[in-house]
Amino acid sequence: MRTLRRKRGPVQTAARRSWVRRLAAGVSMALLVPMTAVVAGTTAPAAAGFNPAAFDFWVDSGMGPIKSRILRAADGNTNRVVYVLDGMRAPEHLNGWEIETDVPNALARANINVVMPVGGMSSFYADWNAPSEFFGIPGNGPANSGSGAGNALSGGPGKSYRYQWETFLTSDLRNALADRLGFNRHRNGVFGLSMGGSAALTLAAYHPDQFSFAGAYSGYLNISAPGMREAIRLAMLDAGGYNVDSMAPPWGPQWLRMDPFVFAPNLVANNTRLWIAAASGLPTGGDGPNMNTVNGMALEALALANTRSFEVRMATLGARNVTYSYPPFGIHAWNNWNDEALRMIPDLSNNIG
Repeated sequence: MRTLRRKRGPVQTAARRSWVRRLAAGVSMALLVPMTAVVAGTTAPAAAGFNPAAFDFWVDSGMGPIKSRILRAADGNTNRVVYVLDGMRAPEHLNGWEIETDVPNALARANINVVMPVGGMSSFYADWNAPSEFFGIPGNGPANSGSGAGNALSGGPGKSYRYQWETFLTSDLRNALADRLGFNRHRNGVFGLSMGGSAALTLAAYHPDQFSFAGAYSGYLNISAPGMREAIRLAMLDAGGYNVDSMAPPWGPQWLRMDPFVFAPNLVANNTRLWIAAASGLPTGGDGPNMNTVNGMALEALALANTRSFEVRMATLGARNVTYSYPPFGIHAWNNWNDEALRMIPDLSNNIG
């Protein structure tokens, strides 16, 4: 087990002295604000956006045709593959990592094939219990805009049909990548931010033959902790108007199966190589003075509390397969996740293929 710590100057040291007080305040705030992957006034890297080197890869599934974006490894190998998961507001046209960062290109330069599933807003990349609905009324209005509880009765992904993302990623997509592109079915990597970080650990825990590496940035790794289900309920309402009860009934086997704190023994037994990260919630110089930054601070504080809890849980299990990264500055925002991915790439590269 390794913990990455960066050298701190006087300002950082003072900030760390007040960490406990700020964290407690942040957790309280986070339970009151939606748990969404906000872009907190940051500027994405210059090369971010639609990448003409990537191509659309459509695969049929129980949800209908699903698009992924594929970026081939620079050296043309088909053995080294990573799945890159989005956050709660995952749009239907591109994966957020392609929109907001240059990380896919960095992965390709490291001779890793990049698989970017598109869509799955608020899905946690899980197989849901039922289509999202409220009071027995399915969504059938205009498609979700992705903003606000007003979308609760709108149509859109996961409302006229049941989300089946775990099945898609571990069967439909996996097999299509192997059959049509020759990609390795085994010893793949998977990582993601926020919702996608939690999902990456879930996929690795239950599909160790497919995933030898998993990374979670700002993930919610103790979702059965007091208040977490209701925080997730608010977040899913805000991110497309989804009902957490349609995903998994409260506190039942399906919900507990999604909780990294609960399934941590699987990750230890599988000896899955893990990269677990959460920042302090203190803004960087690039995070503007606005409400996105305030929300991002609170959300990251909640993610940090979850991550520290998960670290303790793994320690009690004797885990030696984890690197923890705790940057002294960073909020729930793309600049934080971009930097974390760049730190992680060498470890990912050494543990796949």
